[in-house]
Formats: sequence, C-alpha cells, structure tokens
Amino acid sequence: WALHMKNVTLSLNGQYECSFATYPYGTKTATIQLIVKAEEEQHYVKKVWLNQTLEIPCLKHLTSGNLSNYPLKWLVGKNGRKKELVTKEPSCPAVYGNSSALYRQRVLLGLNNTLKIFPIKIMDDGRVFSCHVVYHPERVQKSSTTVRVFGK
Repeated sequence: WALHMKNVTLSLNGQYECSFATYPYGTKTATIQLIVKAEEEQHYVKKVWLNQTLEIPCLKHLTSGNLSNYPLKWLVGKNGRKKELVTKEPSCPAVYGNSSALYRQRVLLGLNNTLKIFPIKIMDDGRVFSCHVVYHPERVQKSSTTVRVFGK
C-alpha cells in the first residue's frame, strides 16, 4: 500500500498511519512522520572592483562532487527578468546561452561550478546571478548573488 500526495504544502506536516486487517493475524498498523520543508534560496551580496574577475560559487554548502551528479544552470537577472547564462548536465560539457550579448564573451563555468565573470563592468552593478540545481524534477535548490560594482 502507498499514499501518494500531490501539491504538498507545509500544512501536511504530521504523523500518518496506515491500518488494515489481515486474516488470521489481526490488524496491522504502520506510522510515518512526514516533515515538509520549504524550498530554500540563499541570498548573498558580492562586492567587486570594476574590471576585476568575479567568482560566484553555486551552492556554498555542497561539494563539487555532489553538484556534478545533477543538472544545474546559471541565470542573470535585473528588474525581475532572467536570462540563462550557462547550463550543465551531468557528465556533459557546459552549454553557454546566446541570449545575452552583455555576457557572451565574459562568462565561464569554473571549478566547482563557480561562475566566473571577467571583466566586471559598471552595468553589472545590481545584477542578480542565480544558480539552480535540480535534485528532482520538482525539487530545485537555488542560490542567488547580487553584485555591487565599485570603481577605483
């Protein structure tokens, strides 16, 4: 027997019990504690000097070995609009998006799936770079970094 749940929300946290009669042994019961966690997105701010190289880690609390087993993508956004910069499938080379002329020649997926941007320009100020790792078709872990650019 299995319980299938759709559209799971935090309100479904709790203990669930399955009970059924068997012959000749009587009633069998099993319980399970369901803990529903909200999707977490970590937010960071990085300060960088104009014309320097910026490196942004994907998910700081996971090792590159863990990340290499899952698809991931880097996006850049400002004012609520996002564009894909880089996508990476397990055991495949990174694919760089053509959608943003601003980053076409300036981004590189580095070691540990860090996003490298060189050189940093004044138009990068306020941009939000997001890394999305897909652990399951319905489970995505996200990390976003807002860039603040300073001139010398």
